[in-house]
Amino acid sequence: MTHSFDKTYWDQTWTGERAPAMSSGDPNPHLIKEVSGLESGTALDAGCGAGAEAIWLAAQGWDVTGADVAYAALDHAKDRAAVAGVSDRVRWIQADLSSWAPETQYDLVTTHYAHPAMPQLDFYGRIADWVAPGGTLLIVGHLHHGHGDSHGDSHPPAVASATADSITERLDRVVWTVVTAEESQRTMAGPGGRTITIDDVVVRAVRSR
Repeated sequence: MTHSFDKTYWDQTWTGERAPAMSSGDPNPHLIKEVSGLESGTALDAGCGAGAEAIWLAAQGWDVTGADVAYAALDHAKDRAAVAGVSDRVRWIQADLSSWAPETQYDLVTTHYAHPAMPQLDFYGRIADWVAPGGTLLIVGHLHHGHGDSHGDSHPPAVASATADSITERLDRVVWTVVTAEESQRTMAGPGGRTITIDDVVVRAVRSR
């Protein structure tokens, strides 16, 4: 393992050469697909980065909290929210999601490729507790293949990725109804005009109580 996903790592990432590209992306297509039909309410974007998903949710009428460990990421997010005209619908919180917990539960808790300083599946189990009864959990992560990783870096797969089965196994079926459990592949434009292939795992579940 070459590093841990701690605050130092993310601060360096969000102030480094990758930051401009990371802060200009569109909202994740899985979020749009999975959430578009839901009634808006309160939402938490856990590991919000530069805020693309939080801003999209706010534009759809959600009252959003975006939480991230890196101040620089939140600075980008605040600027983007102002440009989008949704600053009054988003609250930004600097927080280490491996130790911080919200004071309330949310109608929607979502995360997109967030890697905190704790095991990936434990993180997913942790944020599931933040969903209110009747609310939705949406996880979009890097798919675990068991050989290397899915996003071109040196992160160990066990830390940086998961499978649909490994995520849903963490959800008590007495409490949760799994709506979506998919593993898929998509392409997007990368640096220098090259095409990047991304292997995703997507889990959406509704909490009954």
